[in-house]
Amino acid sequence: MKSLLAALLLTPALLAQQAPVSNNYTPPKDSTLLTTTFVDWDSLLPRDTAAGQTRPVFDNPTTTLDKFEVHITTLNPGKESHPVHHHPWEEMLLVKDGEFEVSINGKVQHAGPGALVFFASNDPHNAKNVGTTPGTYYVINFVSDLAHDSNAKPAAEQNVAGKLASGVYTPGTPTPTKTGQRVVVVNSPTVTFQALESHITTLNPSQISGPDLIDHNDEFAVLKSGTVEMVVEGVASRMHAGSVLFWAPNVKRTIKNIGLTPASYQVFRVTTAKSPKQ
Repeated sequence: MKSLLAALLLTPALLAQQAPVSNNYTPPKDSTLLTTTFVDWDSLLPRDTAAGQTRPVFDNPTTTLDKFEVHITTLNPGKESHPVHHHPWEEMLLVKDGEFEVSINGKVQHAGPGALVFFASNDPHNAKNVGTTPGTYYVINFVSDLAHDSNAKPAAEQNVAGKLASGVYTPGTPTPTKTGQRVVVVNSPTVTFQALESHITTLNPSQISGPDLIDHNDEFAVLKSGTVEMVVEGVASRMHAGSVLFWAPNVKRTIKNIGLTPASYQVFRVTTAKSPKQ
């Protein structure tokens, strides 16, 4: 009983001390500045791991980030991503399919298809496939110039008002638009960002997002369903479900649904002190 009580009283700070630090910031594997890039799902060849599979996508610096790393993990039933650990940068998981339990600051939460999991700076965490089939999720690591202190307190212990807390976030009720619908999943400052915003846009067949949209942030997107044509600075690419996209700041782009069914994509937009003016 005494040991159980002690476990129940562990704070995020004590959990962080017990959990190993994962990669106390390693430089990007590719030092080339990441520019606007589209990666089709079929080109993401899986590599076998002890727990399932992985698909590397990006590991580069960007205009505003010291490092932007994305990979796609598939866990077999009963397998964990890794032991509980923590790191100073902030991380997100976007569940593509499967059923998972995520441990955050010693508490377990469920994350199913479509769920967005946010791990704030230095909060101990991991993920486990609790389903009966392999499950897949996108792993998104944003490393800003404020995300290098592995000795900092876990975000949960810092008690900074208004900062996005670690947790599982699911889409709310969509708002109809002239071209389909839109729903905001998260929109908040974080410990290492001035703003982190993620929303899901759905375009009806033949509809476009808007001609030559421009934004001054780094943006990453996952095409969740449908087939779209991406036009960036006049160059068109066709993409289908599962594909990923990165837009550099101040780049003109247009997204058109060229399929016969609605197409949805989830956007992740980050703002830092280095974000250029629009």
